[in-house]
Amino acid sequence: MSTRWCGAAAGVAAVGLVVVPLGFGAGYVSEGAPTPGASPSVSATPQGDAFPRLTPAVARQLDQVVQKVMADAKVPGVMVSLSAPGKGEYVRTFGIADKATRAPIATDMYMRIGSETKTFTVTALLQLVDEGKVGLDDPIGKYVSGVPNGDRITLRELAGMRSGLFNYSEDEGFFKALTSDPRRPFTPQELLDYSFKHPVLFEPGAKFYYCNTNLILLGLVVEKMTGQNLADYVNEKVTKPAGLAHTLFPKGAEFPTPHSQGYTNQTATGKVEDAADWNPSWGWAAGAMISRLDDLKQWARVLATGELLTPATQAQRLKVVPAAGLPDTGYGLGIFNVDGWIGHNGSLPGYQSLTIYLPEPKATLVVLLNTDISHQGSEPSSLFGEAITKTVTPDHVFRLPAQPVPGSS
Repeated sequence: MSTRWCGAAAGVAAVGLVVVPLGFGAGYVSEGAPTPGASPSVSATPQGDAFPRLTPAVARQLDQVVQKVMADAKVPGVMVSLSAPGKGEYVRTFGIADKATRAPIATDMYMRIGSETKTFTVTALLQLVDEGKVGLDDPIGKYVSGVPNGDRITLRELAGMRSGLFNYSEDEGFFKALTSDPRRPFTPQELLDYSFKHPVLFEPGAKFYYCNTNLILLGLVVEKMTGQNLADYVNEKVTKPAGLAHTLFPKGAEFPTPHSQGYTNQTATGKVEDAADWNPSWGWAAGAMISRLDDLKQWARVLATGELLTPATQAQRLKVVPAAGLPDTGYGLGIFNVDGWIGHNGSLPGYQSLTIYLPEPKATLVVLLNTDISHQGSEPSSLFGEAITKTVTPDHVFRLPAQPVPGSS
């Protein structure tokens, strides 16, 4: 699921990128670098083993499937990190970070991570639950006034995408405002106003409906109960104790260097533009954050194992309910479980990400790419996730279809 607005959330945006020549930027496998030429036919997952050793032969398979998705979806640049204890590590970059200079994409580049921000915001909320400052079954109206059904929608339902509130990023007026000036800042209240002018979609708790409005409200709860700006609180209380030295919640359009440029067709004209300097404030608690490949590998484990929370609260976080229309997929509190892989994806103009963890082998997979342009109705981050997991964990395949068109079943 994505942070981005209505056209992309529907998964039907036209592909308009220039085809980029494929090639290695940089890469390594702990058990040996890949050798050129066609790879032999090998089985990535030995019978009876939950996760393969990441041998050079398996690495060649992964190279092939990643490059195929890249070519099919016309992705300018992608980086991948896959690892599990005792199995080795596969880290690769393919393609370019900048169409103008043709500079290769590199693993030390910062990337915008879109809806992975939700995992940080909900972690901050759950820390407050552990401190006894908020209750998951408190109504949002206790903290934020003016919310439709605010006396009945709970914090749990907001975090679990079951509030029934309209998603502000699917509002036509919001789309026009943002695409007419993508560098403008938005306030949380402006975002809520786009949502609250629409009627509620269903009764609280009745359905799963992925909605950025929910996270804006949770961000406001964190601010109210801590007395801190959300960015400051997340940077201090979540990213720092998690050991994430290169992850930040920006307060504006700042973007540390080195970073990749990002290419989108979510524009006023539908033409592809570079969105690197667009202001992500419109995503705020739902999608504004920035990170790097190495940090997200660490975050995959911290998030899925509950390192920053009590075991009881982590258990509540991981208690998923089926996500309607998404096979083998459940959503907990700001977290997906897709056929056993736990974590989240992210998308906003120019960038997509995927950070997931498979508990039994303690495997982590992180994918970062510099476009959000859909391919045949699918988000490219999900295509990479599916291709990679089919190769290494065929019994646990990450399949996450694009969010349905608003109003569809």
